[in-house]
Amino acid sequence: MESFSLILAIVVVTALAFDFTNGFHDTANAMATTISTGALKPKVAVAMSAVLNLVGAFLSVEVANTISKGLVDETGIRPEVIFAALVGAILWNLLTWLVGLPSSSSHALMGGLIGAAVASAGIGAVNGDVLVTKVLLPAIAAPIVAGLAALLATRMTYSLGRRADGKAAAKGYRAGQIASAGLVSLAHGTNDAQKTMGIITLALIAGGSLAPDSDPPVWVILSAGLAIALGTYLGGWRIIRTMGKGLTDLQPQQGFAAQTSAATVILASSHLGFSLSTTHSVSGAVMGAGLGRKGGVVRWSTATRMFVAWGLTLPAAALVAALAEWVCRAGDWGTALVAVFLVASSFAIWRFSRREVVDHTNVVDAEEPGAAEPAGVVTTAMAAVSPPPAGTTEDLTATVAAPAAAPDSKAPTATTV
Repeated sequence: MESFSLILAIVVVTALAFDFTNGFHDTANAMATTISTGALKPKVAVAMSAVLNLVGAFLSVEVANTISKGLVDETGIRPEVIFAALVGAILWNLLTWLVGLPSSSSHALMGGLIGAAVASAGIGAVNGDVLVTKVLLPAIAAPIVAGLAALLATRMTYSLGRRADGKAAAKGYRAGQIASAGLVSLAHGTNDAQKTMGIITLALIAGGSLAPDSDPPVWVILSAGLAIALGTYLGGWRIIRTMGKGLTDLQPQQGFAAQTSAATVILASSHLGFSLSTTHSVSGAVMGAGLGRKGGVVRWSTATRMFVAWGLTLPAAALVAALAEWVCRAGDWGTALVAVFLVASSFAIWRFSRREVVDHTNVVDAEEPGAAEPAGVVTTAMAAVSPPPAGTTEDLTATVAAPAAAPDSKAPTATTV
């Protein structure tokens, strides 16, 4: 067992910094719909999510083992390679947070690790079978499965609740939404905190501080759980705004269906050891729930920007990580230069974000660009075959045409795509 070197300490600290960005970047996954529907106050929501993220970190290590033992060949991987991977992942997380896009922190980390490993040891350092079966295929399947499940759950919810008392049903669904949001937070901690555990474990193995094929030590599990919980508590308000209001408008019934569907997919994937993107799962569920209600909408301009970000995540993080690894080859001064670049870039992004502050005081009121785009073909077609919510008008044309319902009407305000 070798001593805990300086570069290894730097890697561990950088990994926890990534875990912190993962926390505030992905807070929206659990709490955006709960906040947007008014089921919980913003600060209460993120505090609840933070606690459950910490608890979830202790439930399993299957995903951590996928990263530390499966994705790349740990033989010959140096701590500097892992440091470069984290640089690519952190910068992508911060850039997408700045523009309010819910991209995948998981895929940013995977992309960074792949890019740095390939730059260091060649394409053979990546285990292609693991990459395809446990990263790429779940990335495609997760939003589709979660979206279809949420769409069907939303239709079923409105159908079963059609004769229920409006106020009592809304209150019940809000309670259910809080419970399902807690389940998503627990699932997020179980899945996403483990990714940092896997990276730190891989670094410890590469630095000689752990034997090959070791499971994450307890201190690694605890520190990763605390880092993601702290990031979650601070709240990624920009992405919460996009997920809660910019992508679609949700009622409590839809929020409950979306969160329950997403949590089921995430927990099942964690049990199987899939390095699933919680962002993909929740975003797919939100869109499915948006299309599941008659008159419900998805703002496809926002969704398109989100899809583009998803497609760029792996290659962009891989490219930055590969460049960082190339600079780190110069020795200690190269590693120091990359570290200075990371700190300076992170500070510059934060300073730029202060030009338009989004926090718990205005996250619900803020409007996403594109909120007033005209109704699209997909939305109109889906809405025409969806069951109406209880107490609302059956006439879709009237719903779309009317800018707002009368004050004493139960019809929802029309929203456009």
